[in-house]
Amino acid sequence: MNDNNKLQLFEGKEIRSVWDASQEEWYFSIVDVCEILTEQPTHDLARNYWKVLKHRLIEEGNEPVTICNRLKMKAYDGKMRFTDVAKIDGILRIIQSIPSKKAEPFKMWLAEAGKERIDETIDPELAIDRALSTYLKKGYSPAWINQRLQAVQVRKDLTDEWDKGGVAKGKEYAILTDEITRNWSGMTTRQYKDHKGLKKENLRDNMSMLELTINQLAEATTTAISKEEKPENFDENLDIAKRGGKVAGIARREVERETGKPVITKMNALDFAKLLTDVIAKGTDNND
Repeated sequence: MNDNNKLQLFEGKEIRSVWDASQEEWYFSIVDVCEILTEQPTHDLARNYWKVLKHRLIEEGNEPVTICNRLKMKAYDGKMRFTDVAKIDGILRIIQSIPSKKAEPFKMWLAEAGKERIDETIDPELAIDRALSTYLKKGYSPAWINQRLQAVQVRKDLTDEWDKGGVAKGKEYAILTDEITRNWSGMTTRQYKDHKGLKKENLRDNMSMLELTINQLAEATTTAISKEEKPENFDENLDIAKRGGKVAGIARREVERETGKPVITKMNALDFAKLLTDVIAKGTDNND
């Protein structure tokens, strides 16, 4: 467990959390969530509430041990003590069993999110429209969004090839992706995220247009080689992934030689959104 303990804020109240770097997941204190949503006056009462809620979950047919872990967090007396924690999906499940007005916004969000997923299964174009709307709301430029959506198709073409070549989803996908990334950027996916100060966030969502383009070249090249050579096992796909990444690595170094600037940047989505806001603001000032 990474020692990255932090306090998250919800409506000005503190929720203890721990980041697990190996799983790339946040774990949140369940007692803290219960204390806030049920507006318990003391932490001890919140702890008792959670004990009662555990029994209720069991009666509902949900064994708490399947959604909860116990990790050491700094207690209110300053000492590190074991406390019940859960990932975000576990927290959302627990919230569903808390009769609180403050829990209602979470429940409504869950219902709407579920409806969206069903609708998108029937009409996949809705998922693209939703992604476009989400990126615009986050402050990405239309040009970046267009590049990002193209990258999604390139990635799908690649994973379709991996499926044909007998690559297993999950761990093997991750290994091949790491090889492609490492051979064009010099870093694994995790190292690349660390370089940008990211944790759970999607790496591609935090790339510049140039980074996206080079990464897209790496994946498209890997796909093209795979279609020609038709690999039949993981090792053959691994070799192709390395070669596809190396082609893009050559392109990256040529771009850097011509521009005198590194392609890989520490900037992330927040920085890109701020840049766009500054540009718009500057343009408005010039028009005054």
